[in-house]
Amino acid sequence: MSRRAHSRLRAFELLFLVAVPTAGALMAAMLLPWIVGPGLVARSSANLLAPLPGVLADETPAGNSVVLAADGSLITWFYRHNRTPVAAGQISEVMKQALIDIEDARFYEHHGLDVEGTARALVRNVVAGEVMEGGSTITQQLVKQTLLQSATTPEERQAATESSVGRKLREARLALALEQHYSKSEILTRYLNLVYFGQGAYGVQAAAQRYFSVNAAALTLPQAATLAGLVQTPSNDDPLTDPERARDRRNQVLQRMLTLKHVAPQDVAAIVPAPVAVAPSLPPSNGCVSAVQGGFFCDYLQRYLTQTLGIPLDQLETGGLTVRTTLRTDLQASGDQAVLNYLDMGAPLAGMFTAVEPGTGHVLAMSVNRRFGFDAGDPAQESVALNVEASQGAGSTYKIFVAASALEQGIPPSNRITTSDPYVSHVYKRNGGTVGAPYVVQNAGRYPPTLTMVEALVRSSNTYFVALEDQLGSVEGPVRMAQRMGLFSIDPVADQVIADRRGSFTLGAEATSPLALASAYSTLGANGTKCDPTPVTAVLDRTGAPLHGADGAPLNTGDRCTPDAVPPAVATTLNQILIGDTASSIGTGTRAAIPGHQIAGKTGTSQDRFSVAFVGYTPQYAASVMVLNPKQNQDVGAYGGQGAAPIWHDAMAPILDGQPDVPFPPAGIDLTPPRPPPSPRVPRGTDRVPVDVPVDPAPTGN
Repeated sequence: MSRRAHSRLRAFELLFLVAVPTAGALMAAMLLPWIVGPGLVARSSANLLAPLPGVLADETPAGNSVVLAADGSLITWFYRHNRTPVAAGQISEVMKQALIDIEDARFYEHHGLDVEGTARALVRNVVAGEVMEGGSTITQQLVKQTLLQSATTPEERQAATESSVGRKLREARLALALEQHYSKSEILTRYLNLVYFGQGAYGVQAAAQRYFSVNAAALTLPQAATLAGLVQTPSNDDPLTDPERARDRRNQVLQRMLTLKHVAPQDVAAIVPAPVAVAPSLPPSNGCVSAVQGGFFCDYLQRYLTQTLGIPLDQLETGGLTVRTTLRTDLQASGDQAVLNYLDMGAPLAGMFTAVEPGTGHVLAMSVNRRFGFDAGDPAQESVALNVEASQGAGSTYKIFVAASALEQGIPPSNRITTSDPYVSHVYKRNGGTVGAPYVVQNAGRYPPTLTMVEALVRSSNTYFVALEDQLGSVEGPVRMAQRMGLFSIDPVADQVIADRRGSFTLGAEATSPLALASAYSTLGANGTKCDPTPVTAVLDRTGAPLHGADGAPLNTGDRCTPDAVPPAVATTLNQILIGDTASSIGTGTRAAIPGHQIAGKTGTSQDRFSVAFVGYTPQYAASVMVLNPKQNQDVGAYGGQGAAPIWHDAMAPILDGQPDVPFPPAGIDLTPPRPPPSPRVPRGTDRVPVDVPVDPAPTGN
């Protein structure tokens, strides 16, 4: 340092030594121009006079967003920084004192700036042309940490941490302003809720839990001294990774508290020789990968919150929201177990159990023999929500859409059709369109040549339903019916299916979402009322009030239902018919039957048995089961009645057992045939799509 610079520094130091005894916040502000020089003041005057930034004018940063199941139990948290803000009264007094003593002993005396320390630091920094000395108060540290943790761009982060006199000046000005707006207690509480204590813990409550498994209100003297010592260098003094260094730092804090007469000598003497006693707890779960339950439901929920409700991901991770969901923990648990009863975790074949509530659309459970995760090398992990995505067809479960369309158009349940086996379509062509080879289908097994709609649906006759499509003359009615019922996975290809005149529609060749399938059948369970699937019932802000969207209006988390999407008479009639699928000796879904309960359902098996399905429902529950290989085509080795219906049974039996039966209402259309139908003795049919049924290749998943 030159002699001139040294003389200038000495003069500034003497000036502040004289000024400090009488200087307050105003004196500090008046002296700043002397320290920094008129040029820097001219460049910074606009910044110094600016109002408080919003992040400093706001309350303590919000904590973790919590996601709760329908019964209030935890699913997971969403957070960027693990933080649980607490009120001043929820922090032990010894914790507050330890922090003040080691960080800012004159905290209750200054007005945001420690004039003596700041003046010396600023003089040295200006003369050196860079920041060489700190002198920050707790208030200044609060400013710095708030600006740093709220930064959303690299430029903002750089501005909050750069080694420059300009940054120190800005922090000083904002610290003075903070002290004018907030009490010392408020500033200290905000700082204790904000500061980083290491191990991913932001704020004193998260730190108390992480290191000692206690609440901040219960922190003892040695615990408080340990945490106070972490603020400056949390990674270096971490009691979990370097207990010796942590003890030395704790003892420094205790000695400082003793020097300031805030602890008794005998208390310090008893603590100093002892090691740091920790009782660590794991950080709270964060995101869907570490969800306590329902990982795939969680992933679906997160997408629904951000894409459907429009909640920014940043707000979800930093807003301290409370998300109340529709997840039924008992059904989720029984669904998880049911899938694993038949398929090992991570087996090539994936089994998806997906349940919704008729009349509300509430998504109740999503089970898979997978864990939600992103490790591509682990076959037990899957990052795609298989319950939601469409990869394979759902086979004869689509016959219900043809039947519903026929009933709506006035074709009665007693409608008899006599078909050959194989059956040659009079309307549809093998490759679609209006020309070319005819579309030919056959049944799997022997069926009576003449069947009513009721018998054909329960037996799952392929030839009957292609003939019924012939009778309708177009596939448009069944496709539009599927859309009206809520089969949203058909939406992207619906127009093309109609334009191509795909007679294979009734045999479920199109890629199908398990959630969409359950949703469509839930419309029948609700007697024709269609409700869009929803995983959430409420989103509350940090104060517990309903969250508002960008337009200022409360987010719409209510049920989204369309009454009479299907004529109630049609829905109630199909319900009564489909009870036969599980209850009749000729039904294909008898393995799903639960004694004492009316269960309607339908099985399905896609081309070459690349997937099997069963959808079962009551007025209270609608659930689909699909089994398939999401990576490649694979013969499941069974039909829907054998490969999917038992999973449905095992998932739903624990829920329905012990509950009273809720019967379906009577059929709205007369089910009585005009004369007794023939009843030849034939074996029970299956729902297999024969190998010669022309279908378009379905996506094979991820």
